[in-house]
Amino acid sequence: MGKRLDKHLYEHELKRLQSGLVDMQAWVQASGARVVVIFEGRDAAGKGSTIKRVTEYLNPRVTRIVALPSPTERERTQWYFQRYVPHLPAAGEIVLMDRSWYNRAGVERVMGYCTDAQYERFLHQVPTFERMLVEDGILLLKYWFSVSDIEQENRFRSRADDHMRRWKLSPNDLLSITKWEDYSRAKDAMIARTDIPEAPWFEVDNEDKRRGRINMIAHLLSQVPYTLLDRPAVDIPPRPAAGGYLRPPMEESNYVPDVAADLEAAAAAEAAATDHGPIPIRRS
Repeated sequence: MGKRLDKHLYEHELKRLQSGLVDMQAWVQASGARVVVIFEGRDAAGKGSTIKRVTEYLNPRVTRIVALPSPTERERTQWYFQRYVPHLPAAGEIVLMDRSWYNRAGVERVMGYCTDAQYERFLHQVPTFERMLVEDGILLLKYWFSVSDIEQENRFRSRADDHMRRWKLSPNDLLSITKWEDYSRAKDAMIARTDIPEAPWFEVDNEDKRRGRINMIAHLLSQVPYTLLDRPAVDIPPRPAAGGYLRPPMEESNYVPDVAADLEAAAAAEAAATDHGPIPIRRS
């Protein structure tokens, strides 16, 4: 992959693609389609940030994110796919899986959280399971987000230095650095056994997150056979005349402190002290 995609180009195209996602969601609702999109890949490969851009303007009642925690003791005794089935979409719904049943072929396999027999059973059953979903009318899309070992380590270090994102680093994430080749072998075996015509794998080169997001969303839109719908204009009714309502005195309400006013006052005082005018607002 080349240099980082220009920010202006990225933001302009992202907005256009997000508009397409809104159109796609409207079609899914109207047609009763059921869509499942699986996001898989190495730790820090950029799955979560891509999902964030996909869902930014979508209705969370229609497009749901599924990110399951570690299974409970009871769930460990169930049929492996059982805990995922309740999260599958009904008519008119989209489900985005931030990791999925493929945990068994990746993290569980590499970290020894499943037995060899459980692993082999999974690889034997998952093509049949996914064919059943597709045969029942679910549109199933599977994306693997790829990133280099150097970039993964850079992202880990960036998270470690940022107290607002440090929670993203789990013990398994840190161990993945020491098991890079193990994860590579597990991924290769998984793709070889589960890349089926009914539900193929699509790989996203996410070394540059901007390029990866654009490429992934554009591909997603190309895979869903949506059509543009004629949606009626929103007619906001006129506000009726006042009917005599009197609001209780504001001092009787328990307002939160006006921290914003304090910020303005502090900024004005600093500007006056330095005589440089208002402090510019920095946006990233």
